[in-house]
Amino acid sequence: MARIAGVDLPRQKRIEISLTYIYGIGLTTSRNILNEANIDTNKKTDELDDNELASIRKAIDNKYKVEGELRTEVSMNIKRLMDLGCYRGLRHRKSLPVHGQRTSTNARTRKGPRRAAVKKKGAAKKK
Repeated sequence: MARIAGVDLPRQKRIEISLTYIYGIGLTTSRNILNEANIDTNKKTDELDDNELASIRKAIDNKYKVEGELRTEVSMNIKRLMDLGCYRGLRHRKSLPVHGQRTSTNARTRKGPRRAAVKKKGAAKKK
């Protein structure tokens, strides 16, 4: 089984797709890495030999931040925004959408499940 950057890559998929299982590598980056390492994008992960895996590892280590290092950088950037107290930092702190989306009806992913409205018992029966 191919293991790159601490991630086990799926065996039966094309290496182009398998590399996208690594955090920080998308399809375009995957293609760039394979071009740099001179590896056919249609090869399956099982078909790679040790030299090809080593060249992929080397290409990733030299150019890209992936997995833990990238996650740390992203979380530090968010923490910096929150410490500054800028608008985006405040939105992160309140767990609200950061990029200008509407919140009056949508944003359930960010805000969590709806809380039921509390109704008073005697308020509806007044005359």
